[in-house]
Amino acid sequence: QVQLVESGGGLVQAGGSLRLSCAASGSIFRALGWYRQAPGRQRELVATITAYTTNYADSVKGRFTISTDNAKNSVHLAMNSLKPEDTAVYYCNVHTRYSDNDYWGQGTQVTVSS
Repeated sequence: QVQLVESGGGLVQAGGSLRLSCAASGSIFRALGWYRQAPGRQRELVATITAYTTNYADSVKGRFTISTDNAKNSVHLAMNSLKPEDTAVYYCNVHTRYSDNDYWGQGTQVTVSS
């Protein structure tokens, strides 16, 4: 059974930094990533990572960095130069290698004050 445990959200002033982490267990993962959902908006991709590539939303390029550990069972998101528009609930997402399924974390709130 896949389990995801997120940590690291919080309140920060504009220009500040936060680091999100997601510990994943229960399977082998082909891709890991972060998505976010602001009030009244659809969930959107923030960043994803596989063994070969990383992918970022245009709005976070140059400010956010996604990474994993060597075992590919933890994914982190370093967020710098945060803006009020980055305020959202951030969700960890993993895609399993063999069963080809997606799983979501419970979400962690990130609030950036101006």
